Formats: sequence, structure tokens, C-alpha cells
Amino acid sequence: MKKELYPLHGIVTVLNTPFTKNNEIDLAALKNNVSYAIDAGVAGFLVPAMASEVYKLSTSERLSMVSAVLEIAGDLPVIAGIGALELNESKKLLKAHLELGCKNVLFQIPYENEVMFEAHFSELANLGPEMIMLQDWDFSGEGLPDQLIYMLFKKYETFRCLKIETVPAGVKYSRILELTKGQLNLSGGWAVSQMLEGLKRGVHAFMPTGMHYIYSEIYRLFKQGNIEESEELFRKIIPILAFSNQHLDISIHFFKRLLYEQGVYKTAKVREPILQFDAIHEEIAAKHIKKVIELEDYLKQNHS
Repeated sequence: MKKELYPLHGIVTVLNTPFTKNNEIDLAALKNNVSYAIDAGVAGFLVPAMASEVYKLSTSERLSMVSAVLEIAGDLPVIAGIGALELNESKKLLKAHLELGCKNVLFQIPYENEVMFEAHFSELANLGPEMIMLQDWDFSGEGLPDQLIYMLFKKYETFRCLKIETVPAGVKYSRILELTKGQLNLSGGWAVSQMLEGLKRGVHAFMPTGMHYIYSEIYRLFKQGNIEESEELFRKIIPILAFSNQHLDISIHFFKRLLYEQGVYKTAKVREPILQFDAIHEEIAAKHIKKVIELEDYLKQNHS
């Protein structure tokens, strides 16, 4: 049986990148977000990733973010996103993060064919990360072939986690869990609007952005067997998810604004290029943000 290092069970939050008014990373605000998430009961952190506007960050900015999170995450796993368009750039990023002391990494590898994909995966895996999470990202199809995932799982001991972000995700969760006999740790990402379906299918963790208390409570209630309470709480955020998850850029805008209104971030600034967030978006977002804050304040008061 494959030994799991840092098994992920719960909410592993993807951290938005806070920017100052001068468009620099606000590391103090990032640490505020980490502390807030820890208080809410999250199980770990992924940084930087797509919700972090990762491809708009320099290598030094990426490293500074991971270093800041490592400082205060304690025993919780911190997973560094090693996403780049070219293999050599991915290798440089991975080496830099390993030197920083971050041993848990997320691979986001472009797929052309299985041979090239494994070669790319192998070169990165051989650099020595302790735990590899693979991102299966495809909003227009089935994503990575099941047999490719299974082959990598059997062949590489450090490949312990898979983040499935296909559309739809549900049946793929079930197929991969059956194929790997539940031994490959599975996370859901973009399909957080189907979070309860994922939990019913046996997904181990979810990787959303923001709303730390709400997501953690939904997960906790479900795992304690309080399914109706979990579903009732989840239903309260469905309109919010319908708005925020219509596009990645809208999600980034929305959750930056939420964190700003919660006092966690000092600005809601995003980096260009990004989809416009117009007056109609702002009007709708303001109502949803008010609802989230009210709900999270209630949960904080009853948090144990």
C-alpha cells in the first residue's frame, strides 16, 4: 500500500494574492489570510495557483509568498504551485521551492500525449519533492486519461494527491477512486459548486478560495454524519457560487473584495490583464459579500 505523506482531508484553501495600491505583494495581508484560515479549521494551503493570478507573478514573488505562508502555517501542509509553460522553467521553479524548504508541490503539466507527459512528470519528480500533487485541469473535456493517472500513481511513490478540475468532475472522482482503490488522495477544485456530490463520491479534500469558515463547517458537518445540516449550510452559498464561479477572473475579483470587506486584505486590487468587473458585478457582489460576512460571523461565534 502506498504510504501517504501529509494526507489531505478537509479544506485546503487556495490563497488569493493581496496587492498593495502600488501593485506589490502585501505579505502581511497574506499572513492575515493564512491566520484567518487556520482559525477557521482549514487543513492546508495551496499557493500560488490559478486563483493567485500565478502567471502574473515573478519567480521572486512566488517564492516570497510560499516563504511567508510556511512561516506561520505550523504543521499544516503548504503546497507550492509549480506551474509554467515550459519544462525548463518548471524545473527552475521546483528547485527554487525545494531550496526554500517547501517539499510539497503541485505539478501543472501541459498535455500533448502520454509519452511526453510522463517524461515531463519524471524529470520533475526526480528532482526530489516529498509529495507531488498533480493538477488535472480541463474545462472542456475529460482531462488526463485515467490509465495515465493510474500508471503514474503506481510508478511514482511521491505522487500522492490528484486535484481534479474537469467539467464535469463527479464521475471522474468515482472512476479514479475505484481505479486506485481509494489510495490516491483526491481533491476537488473548481467543482466546489458540486462539493456535496464530491463528498458523497468519497473525495478527500476540497480546494476553494475564501469563505474559510463556511467551507470548513460544511465539510465538518458532512464528515460527522450531519448530512442534512451540511446540505442546509451549503444551500445558503449556492447563489454566491453561481455568481463567483461563472469565470475564474470573476472569482478572483469577488474573493479579493470579500477579503477586503472582511478586513483581511487592505485592497481588492487585481493585476491586469483580467476580465472587467463592472458596476453590475459590483452591485451583485456587494449583496453576496454581505451575506457571506453575516454567515461567517455567525459561524465564528459558534466555532469550537
